[in-house]
Amino acid sequence: MRSALRWTVWLVSTVAVLALLSQPISTQDQLAMSLCAMAAMIVLWIFFDNPPARFVFLALGSLVVLRYMFWRVTNTLPSPSDPVSFGFGLVLLLGELYCVFILFISLIINADPLRRSTPPMGAPEDLPTVDIFVPSYNEDAGILSTTLSAAKLIDYPADKLHVWLLDDGGTDQKCADPDPAKAQEAIQRRSELQALCMALGVTYLTRSRNQHAKAGNLNNGLKHSQGEIIVVLDADHVPFRSFLRETIGHFAADPRLFLVQTPHAFLNPDPIERNLRTFDRMPSENEMFYSVTQRGLDKWNGSFFCGSAALLRRRALDEAGGFSGVTITEDCETAFELHSRGWNSIYVDTPLIAGLQPDTLVAFIGQRSRWCQGMFQILMLKNPLFKRGLHPIQKLAYLSSMTFWFFPVPRMIFMFAPMLHIFFDLKIFVASVDESIAYTATYIVINLMMQNYVYGKFRWPFVSELYEYVQGLYLFRAIISVIVSPRKPTFNVTAKGAALDQDHLSPMAWPYFAVYFILLIGCGTALYRYLFEPGVTNLMLVVGLWNFFNLLTAGVALGVAAERRTTEASPSLAIDRQGRLVFGGRALDVAIERASALGCTIRFGAEGLPPGAGSTHRMGQLSVVPIDGAPVQVPLPVEIGEITQSGDEVVVTLQFQPLDPKGYGALASLMYGDAGALLRFQQSRRRHKNILSGTLQLIWWGLVEPFRAASYAFKAGHASTEEAASKAAKAPAVLPKPEAKAPLLAQRPAPFTAPGDTPPTPPPGPSDNPLVVRQGSSRIPGSEAATDWVRLMLEFENDRLLEGAGKQANRGSSDPLVRT
Repeated sequence: MRSALRWTVWLVSTVAVLALLSQPISTQDQLAMSLCAMAAMIVLWIFFDNPPARFVFLALGSLVVLRYMFWRVTNTLPSPSDPVSFGFGLVLLLGELYCVFILFISLIINADPLRRSTPPMGAPEDLPTVDIFVPSYNEDAGILSTTLSAAKLIDYPADKLHVWLLDDGGTDQKCADPDPAKAQEAIQRRSELQALCMALGVTYLTRSRNQHAKAGNLNNGLKHSQGEIIVVLDADHVPFRSFLRETIGHFAADPRLFLVQTPHAFLNPDPIERNLRTFDRMPSENEMFYSVTQRGLDKWNGSFFCGSAALLRRRALDEAGGFSGVTITEDCETAFELHSRGWNSIYVDTPLIAGLQPDTLVAFIGQRSRWCQGMFQILMLKNPLFKRGLHPIQKLAYLSSMTFWFFPVPRMIFMFAPMLHIFFDLKIFVASVDESIAYTATYIVINLMMQNYVYGKFRWPFVSELYEYVQGLYLFRAIISVIVSPRKPTFNVTAKGAALDQDHLSPMAWPYFAVYFILLIGCGTALYRYLFEPGVTNLMLVVGLWNFFNLLTAGVALGVAAERRTTEASPSLAIDRQGRLVFGGRALDVAIERASALGCTIRFGAEGLPPGAGSTHRMGQLSVVPIDGAPVQVPLPVEIGEITQSGDEVVVTLQFQPLDPKGYGALASLMYGDAGALLRFQQSRRRHKNILSGTLQLIWWGLVEPFRAASYAFKAGHASTEEAASKAAKAPAVLPKPEAKAPLLAQRPAPFTAPGDTPPTPPPGPSDNPLVVRQGSSRIPGSEAATDWVRLMLEFENDRLLEGAGKQANRGSSDPLVRT
């Protein structure tokens, strides 16, 4: 009865609102109404901070948006008697309707995001068994060493925790590749990772063929494992020690729970953050999704699997036939299928893993193309509107997540629409200047206010538009390819860990230059026509301002395509740990302030610095004080780097020496023992940026960044000319024979260091700061450190595997830690 009454009230209210919005009023009254709504929203924003005020704020803004759209549909389309203008005008209107649709769905989902408390983990004997899957394809062994070591150190009973490396880069299919070089590379990888897993106490698992990409790899892991809960971690997603302590208790509270998803947090900036230098001061793009949208979806039992940093119940996966692999976004598809079967999901808004983002614009666009194509595949092959078993709000939530990726189409429409009027005088938007101010301008401002109100701590104004434009130029083609052939897209692994040793233009930069110059010409044409051409109305000024905003956005995108060199050889994290440094005959208590896979920064009293530090005394050992009941780890071998005075204290940079398996455990304990370090870093960036300051920031970037991009282009052109001239002068009569492809890890001349032994002391020489990349460096973090202690294994494994190239090697291994 109460439910029927509630729906009746909603229906009556909706009819009344629509009737009110459809009433004809003058332009002056519309402007007054919009300004009053704006003023009321500002009062609510400043003086009230509670759920009722939040709903009233969003309701007032929504009324103005709906009023604008009613006017837009009924009064602004060109006459059908002018089919060209009418056609383009209709396309522009459809783009706006899409944006309003996405806006209202996001407001419905995110109006009251859910925040969950952490349930108790439970008694050790009652805890479920857990299998941790780390799927891998082409990741570096140094990255895998850290991830696997951290997974082994998770706070959980050791007899109930099993870590698996699921290697799709060393399958029988790859080891038998017709190309001998590729076969050798796969064999080398397999033997190296087998040795690594044996040393770390991790199970290595590969398969015969690379079928169904990541989903197939995970399903192969399901066949060989027995844990009640499956944890999925990408190879570059390193878990903190508290990962299971913060999440596993939810499964005991709900027997129909299939998923506990945690956020993806990153140690390195994406190309936009790095090239605009915002990583330390602006929330990352993904934080709005993980800190608002996923919490909003969680309220409606719609939070979905994001591919990593998640726990899944085996029983639910078995019921659905494992991880879904019809599309290339197996994560969302798997959650989609399990939600439709009546299973539940939970989202825990605590960063419990630290991952890596794509470093280059090429890798970034490639990653987003896969996401875009995969979500469109689900939409076309398994439309949520017709999926049985989903609740209406779940259908709406999945529809929102899938149709969001249509954004490149309206983004390109809005980017180029003004030029139809500037160059061809097409009237695709019929309105006077007064109407444009009363309806359009107020709509834009209120739309910005609502977005800033809901997402202000997690997304700066206009940053969403920037990300959409940067992706839109290339994702437009990805959308078309899926529409033409929904089953054609294939899974591609995102490249990460690239070394950017110098400033340069991205290979993808030239379309951004082309669009920028077209818009620049458009601005000049609009200004000229407005000032000097007879009969041009003030509408040209309005359209010219619209085009100028697009020009600013395109200018910022040029800055994104002008890629800066990386400033860290390995991504680092600010931590707060205590330790003891032994060197030069002294033992010093130190505060460890920042750490990476290659080194750390420490601070201690100046009086403790021994004579000759950094010259005579270069080598030492760093012990880390365990926290939160963590086991004591072996000391880390370090080399003294840069030494600086800071008041009464000394700040020293330490470089880690080659690590054995126990050393990787110590490194994982140091960096990933305290999840609060990553949370503190995220919160330090979450400062609300208002619309005015966000607009000024966009203008500044839009004016400055094109000059930086042009300077990179000039340097690239100058360098290319000199290089071509040099090659022409020194070209040999016969081309040199191509070099053989390097193995996965280059062999170093240093002697082998057995696990547990003290690594050899290198000769004295100039030290490198491990947290700062040197010009010309191309070192992948951790690759050298992982080499020494696996070489002995490699000598045996290579001989055995090379004999079996082209066969199904290693099948039936008796070692329980090495399976194929």
